Amino acid sequence: MGVTYLLDTHVLLWLLASPDKVPPDVRGTLAAGTTTLLASAVSAMEVATKARSGRLPGADALVATWTARVAELQVEELPLRTEHALLAGSMRWDHRDPFDRLLVAQALVDNLTLATVEAAVRAVPGLRTLSW
Repeated sequence: MGVTYLLDTHVLLWLLASPDKVPPDVRGTLAAGTTTLLASAVSAMEVATKARSGRLPGADALVATWTARVAELQVEELPLRTEHALLAGSMRWDHRDPFDRLLVAQALVDNLTLATVEAAVRAVPGLRTLSW
């Protein structure tokens, strides 16, 4: 049985637009036939929010084609559930980014490995990560 990876928004964006930013060994791990890849609804909201606010230039096209682009990577969508939101809001973790908090909560609640490059996220106790 393989590992299920939840892709952090940065990792998902890199796989979509700049795969060379993800090291070859990590890309190989994520592409293994026994793995399942998930993209959270949280990442869709983060990208749409940053595109709207101008903090992610050029992302409007990605927002308009999100579902198809994610499907091209053979990534399944992970919906946000109440239990994710409750944990994200109540975690004793000094990190204010609501998107990161929600992704971490989803990984913890659903027993997923979070693929991330963010040091603050990797430091969460009990969180399994694939990082570099």
